[in-house]
This record gives sequence, structure tokens and C-alpha cells, in this order.
Amino acid sequence: MSERADEDPPIGGADPALMSLIDRLGLLLERSELAELEVQAGETAIILRKPQPAVPSDGATAAAVAPPGASPAHRRAGPADQPAEAPAMHAVLAPLTGLFYASPTPDSPPYVTVGSEIVVGQVIGLIEAMKLFNEIKSDVAGRVVRMAAETGRLVKAKQPLIEVEPL
Repeated sequence: MSERADEDPPIGGADPALMSLIDRLGLLLERSELAELEVQAGETAIILRKPQPAVPSDGATAAAVAPPGASPAHRRAGPADQPAEAPAMHAVLAPLTGLFYASPTPDSPPYVTVGSEIVVGQVIGLIEAMKLFNEIKSDVAGRVVRMAAETGRLVKAKQPLIEVEPL
């Protein structure tokens, strides 16, 4: 039985010892210069990867190295040339590793949806860890712009659950 972090979790919940191991390996990976960590024990394999930074396109690189006296088409973009910045998004992060649930029961509506306005301390979901359900509360007020975690899926500690546009 090979298990990867991006595949469906085992039916009936994840093993608490495995979740603890994943947390420890994630911390090890964050503190190292490695881009990927693969561990196999018996029939279980875990692959953890660091997110890759965005690479600028050739056009952005060329604009950044154009000489100051170059024509307007080749000069470096200044503050007036750049579009207005989009408002900063805030991610509500998972405080622990476990299975994420967007609603209290399978038949009930989700705690929050894209477009919902939320307040600080509002429950946004549940994380099941070691057969305990933990309420996850928002640490910011605003409008939900993205649901980053899927219900029933394994989330790691510090993984974004939702993204919020602060009000």
C-alpha cells in the first residue's frame, strides 16, 4: 500500500503516528536546503516537496535590465506604469495535521463558502486528529475568496485552509 500526500487519505481516518511523522518530516524539510524528501518504511512511502518559487518571464527580466536612458518601450517600469496592487490575501492556516471537514456533518451546509463574510473567531471548519474533532476558527475578518482545503482530505499543520480578503 503506497500512500502519497497528494492522494486520497485512507478510509476511516489517518493513523495518528503517521500524521505525527509527516509533521516531523515537514519541519525537517522546511529547515533543510532540500527541495524534496522521500521516505519509505515497509509498504508505506511518503513524498514531501517544497513549493517552487515563481520564475519571471523573459519580458519581465528584459525590462528589469534595460538601461536608464533607453526608449520608453525598453525602460524599466516605474510605479506609475504598474497596475494597482491587488489587496493582500490572508490565509487561515491549519493549526494541526488531520482530516479537514468544511461542515459539521455530511448533510449540513459548510461553515463558510467563497464569498462569505467572516469575523475573527468564526468557525471555518473542523480538523479530525486522533479521533477528536477540533474547531478551526478564523484569525481575520473579511470575505472568503478561496477554499484551499477540500473536505475529507488530509491537511498538514500550517497548510492554508481558506484565503480571506481582509475588510
